[in-house]
Amino acid sequence: MATEILETERKYEAQPGAPMPPLDGLPQVAEVSEPEVETLVAEYYDTNDLRLLKAGATLRRREGGADAGWHLKLPGETKNEPGMARREFRVPAGQPGDAVPEELLRLVRVHTRGAALRPVARVETRRLRHTLRDTAGTSLAEVVADEVAAQSFGDSTTLSHWSEIEVELTGGGPGLLRAADKQLRDSGLRPAGYSAKLARALAADLPRSRAGHQLTARSTAGDVVLDYLGTQLARLKSLDPAVRRSEPDSIHQMRVATRRLRSTLQSFPSILPKQATWHLRDELKWLGGVLGEARDDEVLSDYLLARLADTPVELVLGPVQARVRAHYAPREADAQRAVLTALDSQRYFGVLDELDELRENPPVTAAGAGRAEDVLPRAVSQAHRRARRRMRRAKRAQAGPELDVALHETRKAAKRARYAAEAAQPVSGKKARRYVKRMKAVQSVLGDHQDSVNARAAVREIGVQAHLAGENAFSLGLLYGRARCEAHTLEDQARRKWRRAAHGKAVRWLP
Repeated sequence: MATEILETERKYEAQPGAPMPPLDGLPQVAEVSEPEVETLVAEYYDTNDLRLLKAGATLRRREGGADAGWHLKLPGETKNEPGMARREFRVPAGQPGDAVPEELLRLVRVHTRGAALRPVARVETRRLRHTLRDTAGTSLAEVVADEVAAQSFGDSTTLSHWSEIEVELTGGGPGLLRAADKQLRDSGLRPAGYSAKLARALAADLPRSRAGHQLTARSTAGDVVLDYLGTQLARLKSLDPAVRRSEPDSIHQMRVATRRLRSTLQSFPSILPKQATWHLRDELKWLGGVLGEARDDEVLSDYLLARLADTPVELVLGPVQARVRAHYAPREADAQRAVLTALDSQRYFGVLDELDELRENPPVTAAGAGRAEDVLPRAVSQAHRRARRRMRRAKRAQAGPELDVALHETRKAAKRARYAAEAAQPVSGKKARRYVKRMKAVQSVLGDHQDSVNARAAVREIGVQAHLAGENAFSLGLLYGRARCEAHTLEDQARRKWRRAAHGKAVRWLP
């Protein structure tokens, strides 16, 4: 099984043969080790069109050093910290000429989508390593000076040489990285232009990166919406490996990213016309449904077991917890298998292809060229009016199944309005953030209400099974009653949350 670490580092340009800048005086650093010399040889793998590298991922087989073997590096998510954080997965090297380990192939399938991997470059590094230690002798960081020689493979071969200095945290915190960054910059070093050695080795084969720009109220509506779509697409791709590794909450988070993508396409038809995105919306609905089945079973199982844990022991009659677990364990396993099957399917790869194409060649309308501060509030307002109509229907609905359905529809509309306002936040600022916060509160309460509705159906089914097996179903009936009482309480809360979200400052910015 692959070993995972979180790598946080900074790279700097250096002159060949230049001495290592002084490293003393850094916070918590009591000792700087003598330099250790090692030679590292790595062969990098990618598709013919460098899909991994373009996605910020690298896959290599390295010889030499304490960590020889297969290394896969994926972009990480470290907020408010200097340096680049990446998730690194390591697998023993095996024999020279062995194929890429299947475990690592699965983790890059979201990018390769069936395309073959081949060696694209060979990088040899002569490394001088200094270890920064605290008073207890614990390693806080490593600072290395690398002399690099790279050779690209393919139709033509490119040879390149350069020097760089790298600081990588091994136990220290972000404060140490900030202090090291300042000290190295004060010594005349500048951040490297490439985050990975492979990117520098293959720079001639990479497309010129698009210059980033800050979104403002004067940005076009199309730019703002596409930026939001790009963020959610990157989020979906980053969660794919986590889902394949069955990491906690990963299915839920991937489902949320999928829903945000679909909701954005639904909420801004004046910018991205419906006829150009209808197929993608349907495919995102399929993907969200597959992820949803796995997530819903997990939620219901946790819901019932948590309430059983809160029930006085004298009211828990029979093997109720075991009955609940036995009911959901095979369902959750089947749903997990269905998710993994979907993620390996051509249909899923097609969804990713369509999303990539939408980002590269967006079918933006003339309205999309208008100023975001004028166009986007109107789209959010339309989504808000939809949610308001749904809530009015819910207020008129009869108690029971009719009301349950009406509140569920209101929840979906509130969620769409919230996501539309999220997309508008870069240009609408505090006004949109306030609206998002209050619509999220509405959505959350209605989500809890829907859980209580689903729990009643589930606990009735489990109760029938227990009865037919000759078990006492009293405790399951008690759970049913509790879920029904919770639903009534949540219905009142939802109305109060809606009044707060639909009046005053929360909606004053909407036309």
